[in-house]
Amino acid sequence: MIKIFKNKKGIKRKIKFFFSINWLKTIYFNFKKFPFPIAKKLPVFFYGSVKFTSIDGKITIDAPIKTAMIGFGQQYEKPTRHIGIAEINLVGHLHFKGYAQFGKDCFILIAKNGYCEFGDMASIGSLGKIICYDKIIFGDYTRIGFESQVIDTNFHKMVDLKTNQNLPMTANIILGNYNFISNRVTVLKGTKTPDNCTIASNSLCLKDYTDLSENCLIGGVPAKLLKLNISRDWKGELENLNLSLKAY
Repeated sequence: MIKIFKNKKGIKRKIKFFFSINWLKTIYFNFKKFPFPIAKKLPVFFYGSVKFTSIDGKITIDAPIKTAMIGFGQQYEKPTRHIGIAEINLVGHLHFKGYAQFGKDCFILIAKNGYCEFGDMASIGSLGKIICYDKIIFGDYTRIGFESQVIDTNFHKMVDLKTNQNLPMTANIILGNYNFISNRVTVLKGTKTPDNCTIASNSLCLKDYTDLSENCLIGGVPAKLLKLNISRDWKGELENLNLSLKAY
């Protein structure tokens, strides 16, 4: 009796998962952007409503190809509802080094000369924004909380009124491996973090923090060192993190 109950529960979960996928956008995107041997494996899945403003850019995967290894609009957080505002504007180059997760209703803009790289198991939570005009690198297992934004440009030219010189409009963002970035964090151009860095909620990051040692906590507006010798319990969570994506 218990075995029958478990089988029914498993079938129900599979049916629910099947209907959560936006099959039209999933099939269209994969066969539009990848050679047939890769496209037929459907490495990129879309969940819920999503607008393709442009997908004329380049997408590459430097890892063994698996079905659904990259999920856009994936439910892996507590909220379960989609607002329906997810948007992808891919004109530059989006590169993946393994599995990756995008939460619900994210906005992704990779401009013409932009390069954005996701390390294995990197993620950005629901309502997150990535705006890349230059270069943004997410290290392996860099996990970004919901309503956060990573932006490597000022959008508008700024002038130093003392020297009358234009200031750089863009600068690279490089986030180290095993970074735990909490919710509602803003990461701006020029930000660099060491491995095993934790960033507190509602923080503003806008400089190079790599002179700090690993296993540090930064936070505030602007962010500064808050504590050393602190880290997310990656060893205790790795199995669940892997299952949250690789079970699909």
